[in-house]
Order: sequence, then C-alpha cells, then structure tokens
Amino acid sequence: MSEIDNEATYRENQMITKYQLFSMATAMLIFINCMETPKNIDCKDPMRTMQIDCPEEKIFTIVNGNGMRAKFCNYGARLMSLMVPDKNGKLIDVVMGFDEPEDYQKSTEPYYGATIGRYANRINQGKFSIDCNEYRITLNNGSHALHGGENGFQERVWEMHQITDSVIIARLHSPHMDEGFPGNLDVSVKFTLTKMNHLAINYEATTDSPTVVNLTNHAFFNLNGSGSILKHTLQINADAYTPVNSELIPTGEIAPVTGTPFDFRIEKNIGSHINDNDVQLKNGKGYDHNFVLNKSQVLPVAKVKGDKSEIIMRIYTTEPGLQFYSGNFMQGKNNLKTGPDNYRTAFCLETQHFPNSPNHPTFSTTILRPGETYLSRTIYAFTNH
Repeated sequence: MSEIDNEATYRENQMITKYQLFSMATAMLIFINCMETPKNIDCKDPMRTMQIDCPEEKIFTIVNGNGMRAKFCNYGARLMSLMVPDKNGKLIDVVMGFDEPEDYQKSTEPYYGATIGRYANRINQGKFSIDCNEYRITLNNGSHALHGGENGFQERVWEMHQITDSVIIARLHSPHMDEGFPGNLDVSVKFTLTKMNHLAINYEATTDSPTVVNLTNHAFFNLNGSGSILKHTLQINADAYTPVNSELIPTGEIAPVTGTPFDFRIEKNIGSHINDNDVQLKNGKGYDHNFVLNKSQVLPVAKVKGDKSEIIMRIYTTEPGLQFYSGNFMQGKNNLKTGPDNYRTAFCLETQHFPNSPNHPTFSTTILRPGETYLSRTIYAFTNH
C-alpha cells in the first residue's frame, strides 16, 4: 500500500470519532462572566494592542533530500517558506510571506503561514455554550470572533524544537480562559517533510476542562510563486458547502454545490466563476467558504495546479471541512518576499471543522473533554507532472 493510501486510511479511521456528539442540553444557557484574557504569552508590535517582552524569535529549516525545504519560525509556529521543484526542476517558493519573523508582527495581515487556534474560522458573536455554561470570546472581526479572538495562536511565541533534518515539533500552553476559552489547553504540532515531497502536519491537544478546539495552518499559497492565482486550476472533492450570511457566518444550511459557482468536483480555473452574479460570492467578495468534504479512501480532498509552474498540490486530511479563500481582502499593503500582497495573488485551503460549529448542533462537534485527545492530520503532497 502506498503512503498516500495509508494516509487516506488514517483519515477515514480518525475522522469524527474522536469527539462526542454535541449535547442538545446546550439549549439551556447559563450566562457567566468570563475572566479577563491572560496576556502573558503574547508577542505584539506597537501597532497592535499590546507589547510585552518576548522570548527570542527563531527560524528553523527542514529538508527532505530531494531539494524541497520548508522554513518555519516560532512566532505563530508559522510556515514562512516552502520550496518546491517546478516542471523544469527549478525551486519555487509556493508560500507567500516575509523573510524575517519580525515582519509578521508589522503585517496588516496577521495570519500568513500561522498555526491557528484555539478556534480556526468564525464564531458567531464570539459566544458558545458547553454543558449549559456560556463563554464569550474576544471579538476581532466586527461583532464576531475570528481565528481564536484578538490574540490568537498566531501571536504567540511557541516552543519549537528540531527533531531531525526533516521534522520540527512546536508546543504551546494556552491557559484557562485564554481569549475567553475554558480549560488549560496543551497543543503540539509536528511538521514533517517526507521523501515523497509531502509536507505533513500533525496536530494534538489535551485539556483539563471541556472546551472547543479547531486547529489549522493558514498558509497563503501561490504555486507559480507570484502573480494572479485566478488561472490556477482547482478541484475540491465536496458535494456540498456551508452558505454564509453577509458577515460570513454560516447560516447552518448544508447546500449542494451542483449548479453553483462552488462546484469544483471537476477541476476548473479559480477565476472561472469568481465574478458571477451570485449572492454567496457577493457575501464573501469571492470565495471564502467552507466545503463539506466527501470521505474517500484514496482521493485527495483538493488538488491545485499552477498554470505556469505546473506544480500540483494535493491535500489529504482527517478533517471534515476545507475553507477555500481566494485572496479577496489582499490589498497590496504588505511587502512580501515576492513584492506587494496584491489582490488575489494567493489562495488558502484550510483544513478544519466547520466555522461556528459550537453554535450549530447539526455540524460535527468541536468539543474536547478531559481524558480525550484532539488529533488531526493534514498532508500537502507535491508533484510537477
């Protein structure tokens, strides 16, 4: 059995069974006052909300012996660079970002390449309930919480260790009521660059009190290295997606992609329908939506091909959802390694549970309880043919 087959089997076996079903008892809400968010592990630039003394920021590089290499920094446990051979064997950096860790602190886009937590994507009005107790998260996206609140995991200096030439492990302790989330949460993320030209990311977390967890990596990809991503071809193995309102909060509906601009089951250019007169595209100002992934023993959940480099990226994951973001809010305000981060010069494919799952009992639960272990695995597999 091939490595990809093994990973697909792992995905099938590990999917949603790690979590207990969401209890309908959460209909009885008991409002509580949350403690002030701890701020003892955040590293901030003066242009943001807070500045404290920070541990030393460090850069780590892993290689696979085939020419591929990935660069990370402990500020946000970020993927800073990923060098992949193109059709001619030339190495292309397919991840948008900066050269130095301190540049990420100054960026108007805080999520470049970062590990996202405690809760990737949006939580409506920043509140949710567990076992009849209501929790309120810091709001950082209008009246909602995005990617863990105001000072999410992207702002933390992680403990990071290089295990081998091809393996790095990052660890973080998130204290009880951090950004309003209950429970002391211990997180580890393992990054592995394999000889198969795969970047594998393994997430693990435990808690001492019931909480919600939804982790992902927020890499901004461009398989050509620079320029527009609208002629990249994209395929997503999903029969349905979760529509959103005008504030990008899921309505709770799981809608079929058939006959919509969201049907990527047969690969097509990202830009093929991005400007269609469609209310969902208007709400997201393009694609910024969660896809409900089909389970498969052998197929990737997504496949992208650079139109110039012919680099192909296939994604495999244990997660039930995939957030596709087409760079709609990029405004050229940050000077990246390749120049300004202009409109739609990168895309994101974030493997995760559905946005606002804590408030939708019909969505797969994201509750983690003491004695359980959150496990998630995503693989980015690269070829040039």
